[in-house]
Amino acid sequence: MVPASKVARFSHAAPFGISIVLPILVYFAATKGGWYLLLPPLGTWWLYTGLDAWLGRNTDNPDLNTTEDQLFWYRLITMVWFPIQFVMIYGMLIYVTGADHLSAGEKFGVFFGVGVLSGTVGIVYSHELMHQSNRLERWLADLLLSTVLYSHFRTEHLLVHHPHVGTTRDAVTARYNEGFHRYFARVLREAPISAWRAERAMLARRGLSALDGKNPFWRYGALQLMAVILAVLIGGWLGLALFAFQALIAVWQLELTNYVEHYGLTRKHLGNGKYEHVMPHHSWNADHRASNWLLINLQRHSDHHYKPARRFPLLQTYPEGEAPQLPFGYPVMTALAMVPPLWRRRMNPRVREWRKRYYPDVTDWAPYKNGTLPPPVIR
Repeated sequence: MVPASKVARFSHAAPFGISIVLPILVYFAATKGGWYLLLPPLGTWWLYTGLDAWLGRNTDNPDLNTTEDQLFWYRLITMVWFPIQFVMIYGMLIYVTGADHLSAGEKFGVFFGVGVLSGTVGIVYSHELMHQSNRLERWLADLLLSTVLYSHFRTEHLLVHHPHVGTTRDAVTARYNEGFHRYFARVLREAPISAWRAERAMLARRGLSALDGKNPFWRYGALQLMAVILAVLIGGWLGLALFAFQALIAVWQLELTNYVEHYGLTRKHLGNGKYEHVMPHHSWNADHRASNWLLINLQRHSDHHYKPARRFPLLQTYPEGEAPQLPFGYPVMTALAMVPPLWRRRMNPRVREWRKRYYPDVTDWAPYKNGTLPPPVIR
């Protein structure tokens, strides 16, 4: 007989694992075509938006004394995703490139759904895995990122974003009034460069060249090259185009999320290139129940930046007085971000209120907006 405690832990973890049905929706989209192509976005973004409206917010905080062995089912959810995603991407390439019942447009429609799978789930899970000290989990993060051609995200996220969030050094902290489309182009340009510079600086502190074999960019490049070669071997040039398209859709979702998470929020400049420590109020928080199931508590982002190594089932939420709150979960907020005038109408007043609440002594915000403050001191 299975102990009651293990059954309870499984039942608590199960809602976070519901993404396992997403491959089924992609399968139906591929085999049926037509309106079935809407199943992946409907079964993720809009289903969970509706569930958020129904189930509301979850303001309960988990017990921080929970042990690692009690998190087995939660960890398993993230660790089994790479083989699922690998089979879905390359299995769909085998199927779709030879599917006569699908038009060219429908084939790309199927791979939009594959991109929903690899972005909404795959990149979010890779984010959780890369923060762990376990070597297997970090390798799984690298493998997931290689299938969306965004391997530098691990370096950029760990060595640039977390130390420098809310400062002018962090490319993915969206500036006040910066529309998403401009932000997206800027991040695609700046993030790989800042990631490379971060690894180069780390190697230099060890007396090593940027071209040394210990630079993870060699691993990133090799994994991505293998991912691309496999796509070409399976589907030729069409296979490569479909593979690249799903990668673009996945990265678009990632950067939409990054845009929402820190829009307009800045850490106070203390002078001499130094900034205050990262606190919960430097990230937008959202404790909407259902969308946090889908995104494994990523929306409890204030606590994630405050305690980056904390596993997702233990992330805490904060009241309005301790962290700024988003009015809706990420699915709605990222949709708003795609229409900059609507986004600014909704979020700019919240940013201004945040400034008054936390930094009433700051009277000139122009340097924070325009990026004219010096970067933080790098030690």
